[in-house]
Amino acid sequence: MAEILDAVLVGAGSAGLGFSYLLKQQGRDHQVLERGRIGETWRTQRWDSFRLNSPNVRSLLPGDAPEVPDPWGASAQHQFVAYLESYVERHHLPVITETPAEKLTRDDGLFLVATPRGILRARNVVIASGSLNCPKRPPVSAELPITLRQLDSSTYRNAAELAQGAVLVVGSGQSGGQIAEDLALAGRSVLLATSRVGRLVRHYRGGDIFNWMTLSGYLDMPRSEIIPPSGKLPPRGLLGATHTISLQTLSAQGVVLLGRFLGMRNGSLVFGDDLDEHIRFADESSANVKRFIDDYIRRAGLNAPPAEDDPAELIAPRLPHPPIRSIELATSGVRSVIWCAGFRGDFRWIRIPDAIGDDGQPIHEDGIGFVPGLYFSGLDFASTRKSGIIAGVAEEAARLVNHIARRSGS
Repeated sequence: MAEILDAVLVGAGSAGLGFSYLLKQQGRDHQVLERGRIGETWRTQRWDSFRLNSPNVRSLLPGDAPEVPDPWGASAQHQFVAYLESYVERHHLPVITETPAEKLTRDDGLFLVATPRGILRARNVVIASGSLNCPKRPPVSAELPITLRQLDSSTYRNAAELAQGAVLVVGSGQSGGQIAEDLALAGRSVLLATSRVGRLVRHYRGGDIFNWMTLSGYLDMPRSEIIPPSGKLPPRGLLGATHTISLQTLSAQGVVLLGRFLGMRNGSLVFGDDLDEHIRFADESSANVKRFIDDYIRRAGLNAPPAEDDPAELIAPRLPHPPIRSIELATSGVRSVIWCAGFRGDFRWIRIPDAIGDDGQPIHEDGIGFVPGLYFSGLDFASTRKSGIIAGVAEEAARLVNHIARRSGS
């Protein structure tokens, strides 16, 4: 235990493993700690039909060649976990599983990482657990009666595990839209409380939308141009893994579209009068992304097919008439509520002054902590739009590994 490591990495997901690969390439002595198994979050916080939104060729970690089977396909969660496991094995990465980091302190210029197996000492620490591992629920969740089963998107698995009756899905971002469709396809009665969130088509001008966003630089937009002055992170736009999902198509599948969920009042579920605004915002955001890609294609002089209409955007929404503002719970048939209200990171185990802000989230700039030697990898929107997603791992890890090298004087 007297050994002093160059770095300790916390988290063996895509961010931590990509970082580990690049540290190894530089010959830096390090360990990767994982609270459970490799890719634990991918194993335990995804529903059964879940697939990655980024195509296979854009879901590779540093050092892996882009020649992959089905490059534009979407991996299921178990396939991606298998990829992470093979990545560790192929590149001989120093991962210690079933070993959570329990406390991080600092003493005499070194970081001390306490684990059930003992204390690791290191010159640098990389927190690669991300900011998407603790589901958030709005305060109104406390108003719901105990007769309603409440789940988060991270604990939902499939329609069959839910009690008979209608399901209220709250939030229409990526998880909310995909779960609402999963339930509808299973024949369940679904109510979707929408939110102000963008939308993306799956394919555009002869290519995968994710590939176009990568090539055009859309994903490279800096944090300063994305995050409002409040500092609140925006939700990712609704994107189906294999096809376009829109509020319009969900309504055509029988999903009842509602405004924002406001809570309980006199025994009724209450919703805002903003459904039309949410549909319009999603339409406009999709059009804006397309215009960004069109401009790129024109500037680059690419011979791409002309723009085409997506059927999921042409279909007219089937909206309740008159609009539903409240539903009496006792007669609604709603038995389950699935919260798709976003996530936050859990950094309570970090006990170093100036490392974590009053909001419980890391103090950093582009992933570089305020405390020298402390780094955060895999945070959503940490420096650009692609921060926090698999496609951003290689670039972010390379930048932070080089910062460690400069700090070390080598």
